[in-house]
Amino acid sequence: MTTLAAVDCGTNSIRLLISDITEVDGVLEITELHRVMEIVRLGEGVDATRRLSSKALARVRSALTNFAELMRAENVTAVRMVATSATRDAENRDEFFSMTREILAPWGAEAEVISGEEEASLSFRGAIDDLHDQPEPFCVIDVGGGSTEIIVGKHDGTVLGCESVAMGSVRLTERFLLSDPATEEEIEQARAYVADLCEKVRGAVPIDEARTIVGCAGTFTTLSALAQGLETYDPAAIHLSVLRFNALRALTSSVVQSDAHSLAENPVMHPGRADVFAGGAVIVDGLMDLFDSALGGTRDNPLEFYISEKDILDGIVAGLVDTHIPH
Repeated sequence: MTTLAAVDCGTNSIRLLISDITEVDGVLEITELHRVMEIVRLGEGVDATRRLSSKALARVRSALTNFAELMRAENVTAVRMVATSATRDAENRDEFFSMTREILAPWGAEAEVISGEEEASLSFRGAIDDLHDQPEPFCVIDVGGGSTEIIVGKHDGTVLGCESVAMGSVRLTERFLLSDPATEEEIEQARAYVADLCEKVRGAVPIDEARTIVGCAGTFTTLSALAQGLETYDPAAIHLSVLRFNALRALTSSVVQSDAHSLAENPVMHPGRADVFAGGAVIVDGLMDLFDSALGGTRDNPLEFYISEKDILDGIVAGLVDTHIPH
């Protein structure tokens, strides 16, 4: 048995997945041991200052130190840590990498800045893992804090097109949604910004070929929890749930008009997500407009998102299996 770990540090959160890899009758099986998330808001203010704040770096240090303790306790043999939008944009990113190199020294690892294209590819590999009964091509969407990745591909991993665009829940909130709740003018400015970037996506990615649309990461999974009226955040109930566009639009409209305190009171809402959740909802609205236009969704025949709890972390672990375990 081999134990592997993946760490993803994004604009809003840092997350850890630890998995055991065992061989059963010649087939490798991956068993999840721990999946942990902490809100660290690494990208706080980066859109305006182009720098990672000292407070944000301290929050990441604390969380990553806790992750390292858990990895040692589980006898992790290899770890890969990726860093995405916030670190790509920061002038002082070397401070961040030095800190990760120090904490991950027992595994000879440090954070890697990956391109939006690799981020999309890893998210795709993880997100479709349990969707092999659905028709291809898939379009996988990962809404993050600083950016959104859209990738179209097939069951066998063939990528037909991908794009990373600078729209994320934190970025939209800090740039446009300055009031709580946001004003109509702020919302319209955010919607226009998202619409422009969605047009860029349509020109770069063959979304009109998609037959199954998959949403992963915190904005989508939390919307599913809200839509189901869950009393607690339940990954088993959320994974592979389906959100139809027409019903989802009513929910996102309610979210955008709500203040952060009201959103935070819902037990499925992570307290560190509530103040930027409206930004994520605006992005999802824009994506629904994009798919309705490209695929011809109607009120009587609405399109739908499949929601996946698996994402970039699962893609990273799968990559570690490829490189560390002969099979």
